[in-house]
Amino acid sequence: MIWNMLRGEAIDVIDWTEDSRDTMVWRFQRHGNAIKYGAKLTVREGQAALFVHEGQLADVFKPGLYELETNNLPILTTLQHWHHGFNSPFKSEVYFVSTRQFTDMKWGTRNPIMLRDPEFGPVRMRAFGTYAIRVSDPATFLTEIVGTDAEVTTDEVEAQLRNVIVARFSNALASSGIPVLDLAANTDQLAEFLSARVAPEMAAYGIELPSLYIENLSLPEAVEEAMDRRTSMGVIGDLGKYTQFQAAEAMRAAAENPGSAGGSMGAGLGAGMGLAMAQQMASGAAAASQTQPAGGQGAPAAAAPPPPPPADPIFHIAENGETHGPYSLADLGQKAKEGSLTRETLVWSAGFDGWTKAGEVDQLARLFTVAPPPPPPPAA
Repeated sequence: MIWNMLRGEAIDVIDWTEDSRDTMVWRFQRHGNAIKYGAKLTVREGQAALFVHEGQLADVFKPGLYELETNNLPILTTLQHWHHGFNSPFKSEVYFVSTRQFTDMKWGTRNPIMLRDPEFGPVRMRAFGTYAIRVSDPATFLTEIVGTDAEVTTDEVEAQLRNVIVARFSNALASSGIPVLDLAANTDQLAEFLSARVAPEMAAYGIELPSLYIENLSLPEAVEEAMDRRTSMGVIGDLGKYTQFQAAEAMRAAAENPGSAGGSMGAGLGAGMGLAMAQQMASGAAAASQTQPAGGQGAPAAAAPPPPPPADPIFHIAENGETHGPYSLADLGQKAKEGSLTRETLVWSAGFDGWTKAGEVDQLARLFTVAPPPPPPPAA
């Protein structure tokens, strides 16, 4: 204890070597706040030193080497009532303030921002980014933020600064009128506008923002999925031609796998799609014929072609736990003649509720020869 008191009275070098990257303010530690008159004060680049005497801010020192004497401490000299060569220790608190930039600080919206988009209507958006701060006015920062804390880190001020940025960003984004699809191209302008909006409030704390970035603007997941579907439709182009292409692909896949269950179903589906395509083409031709000029002045309108014949139904047979097919009506007629298809054989075709006995299907019942009744007895 006695040694610490002697050390406090004998202090003649006052400086701060920063040992962390997030400390903004550090109070010089000494016993009884006693500083020897004539002590050496070292203020490094990126720092400022503030003297507080009896709770009142006395002097602010910029980077340099100072000898604490009467002519270097005009305000403190007045407060201490020094007049002529006062050489005894004086008691004051010394705060070192880091004036360098503190970078990679995060900000982001906790709740979505409601916007009225001219194309999509009301939408919700989230945003996040980074910013950097620097103490521009150490005296104001000490008065408004530090108070009597012996050490202040960025964690202690980040929450308040983030709240200011998010509040001003929400207002700026909602009133910007920029369509949602154009926001990504205007993030730089939004960031500049936001920096200008928050600058006065930051200055009230003795802080400035050398940089502020908007890294991401995002919509709710459901809205992004809807936009992806809309983009896909734009990439597809002509929906009618795309449907025809899909139908052709389905028929090709069915033809390549005729024996599989999926291929069998695909064959029936492909046949149905083929019929629909043929009907669509016929309707298009009929509509085109109606657009020919009337009267004898133009070429006579071409007669509409007859509709295509209905597609033959496709059947599948279930035997011994296996599925066979597809078979046309002609194929089943041949099997009926050979005896491999009977009335009890289970068959299936598109539109059936399930497997059905061949004898219960109208199209197949006629394939089976009805045996004639026995001849009548001879006449007596």
